[in-house]
Amino acid sequence: MGSLSGRVALITGAGRGIGRAEALFFAAEGAKVVVNDPGVAADGSGGDRGVAAAVAEEIVAAGGEAIADTGDVTRWEDARRMVEAAVDAFGDLHIVVNNAAIEVNRAMEELTEREFDDVLAVKVKGTFAVTRWAARYWRDRHRAGDRADRAVINTASGSGLRNPLPGQSNYAAGNAAVAALTVVHALELARSSVRVNCVSPSMVRTRLTQGVPGMPGPVPDGFDPHDPAVVAPVAAYLATADCPLTGQVLSVRGTRVTLEQGWSAGPYVDTPGTPWTVAGLATAMRSLPCRDPFDALADALTGALGSAGRAELQAMIAAQLDAPSPSPGRG
Repeated sequence: MGSLSGRVALITGAGRGIGRAEALFFAAEGAKVVVNDPGVAADGSGGDRGVAAAVAEEIVAAGGEAIADTGDVTRWEDARRMVEAAVDAFGDLHIVVNNAAIEVNRAMEELTEREFDDVLAVKVKGTFAVTRWAARYWRDRHRAGDRADRAVINTASGSGLRNPLPGQSNYAAGNAAVAALTVVHALELARSSVRVNCVSPSMVRTRLTQGVPGMPGPVPDGFDPHDPAVVAPVAAYLATADCPLTGQVLSVRGTRVTLEQGWSAGPYVDTPGTPWTVAGLATAMRSLPCRDPFDALADALTGALGSAGRAELQAMIAAQLDAPSPSPGRG
């Protein structure tokens, strides 16, 4: 018996990368899986219905149970239908993994309104919409006396939490928002026996991380700490019926799983009972250890990069931010 035997999981963005790895792992652990993915390109364009179908077929061929769904998480009715598809196919729904994401990297002066909106729509609205429809189903089940454990696993990113990247105004904002939604929804949905947590992968090799300095290629033999599969066991643990966690964000980097603590209070200056003056703040703030954001980014990506690695990161940022404006069709 696997750790997820008897449980039904809906996983969005499950056709490739981290979502695909989660779908395969969940199925191997005994879950019945709805593989959701419209098969779009990394920037959200196009679509291929065969992407989700291929993963579902792979699960079935290995002896598991799965169906494919090609709904768009940003469409309210599509989100409703994918929840209904899980219940119709497998009789219930216990787990939602919100993994869908797209990415358009561009300097903020050149980022179009559509590019900003599209990325936020998939990451933030998509996470909310699927969770919302699942929550309504779970609320009704709970009111009918069903006390089964239900779980939502959201997906954020180091870009948005630890290391927001230049050129990712939309993507970083979306991932930070998902971390906040995780806490809000954990508080709200506890009344329906629903736990809500979040995984935040870092330095995982996917289509969205191609070109990130320090990202090595695949390991031909043995354990690969940058493979999307490293995230799947963490998501599966959060999905198990006896997991006690809720409202938590877990960063995953290789085999290291870190409990994130968000914006925590750091050093401060104070003048009890006396209003600040500009001059007073100018003097006092010199005592606070404010860190250069480039140094923080370099360390978060690959640790001590060294001069060559730091130069590579600076070159990547410069090239990305100096890229030409998009064609009118994308704006």
